[in-house]
Amino acid sequence: METNIPFYEASGNEMEVFEQAWKNRLPLLIKGPTGVGKTRFVAHMAARLGLPLFTVACHDDLTAADLVGRHLLGDGQTVWCDGPLTRAVREGGICYLDEVVEARRDTTVVIHPLADDRRVLPIERTGELLHAPDRFMLVMSYNPGYQNFLKGLKPSTRQRFISLRFDFPSAAREETILIGEAACDPMLAKQLVSIAGRLRSLKDVDLEEVVSTRLLVYAAKLVKVGLDPVEACRSALVESLTDDVEVADALLEVVRATFGR
Repeated sequence: METNIPFYEASGNEMEVFEQAWKNRLPLLIKGPTGVGKTRFVAHMAARLGLPLFTVACHDDLTAADLVGRHLLGDGQTVWCDGPLTRAVREGGICYLDEVVEARRDTTVVIHPLADDRRVLPIERTGELLHAPDRFMLVMSYNPGYQNFLKGLKPSTRQRFISLRFDFPSAAREETILIGEAACDPMLAKQLVSIAGRLRSLKDVDLEEVVSTRLLVYAAKLVKVGLDPVEACRSALVESLTDDVEVADALLEVVRATFGR
């Protein structure tokens, strides 16, 4: 595989599903917990297919204009400036809406004509109707664990997409990811994955999120450059998961036990 393609360790047939979705001009929805590789997977597939990638980090204040574009004042005149969605449609490529449920619910309506068989983007402010080229693909991701009545994906949006579900990798796959991503020692990879397994299974500790593969990669990289493993895990895992001192102490005990401290 080419070295300029971001590392990604497949768990199943997700690469084939993505490629077939692109070939058949189908929009794709990726759902799963934070830090399990959704964004890395999209970056990997964009590079693998040789497509430009336009990423939008969705948030509460994201508007339709942020996606489509707006008129801006420059040099004494008003100039139209394309948003990332419009650029992706004009140029061809993947438009990736990361954590789409974080955006305002009325914002996602703008993608509906692109996510069905019309594959068009109406731009009301310029009067244009852009037809998406074959090289265009719409991809969205979100974390179902964050969904509630106010922040959910409308059925009218969801049912326009084919979907992939991501979850935490198996121990063996997670070790392979750490070795490939952080170039760490196999024994360290095994120890970090063991810590993750134990932290994820804790029942009497209140955490909003459990440790992600991303955080394990951070810890492995810190150890790789010489930081003490316990201190690396304290910074990359424990303190990233909680602000509660007692909870942090409980998590750190698991870390120390794993490294025999």
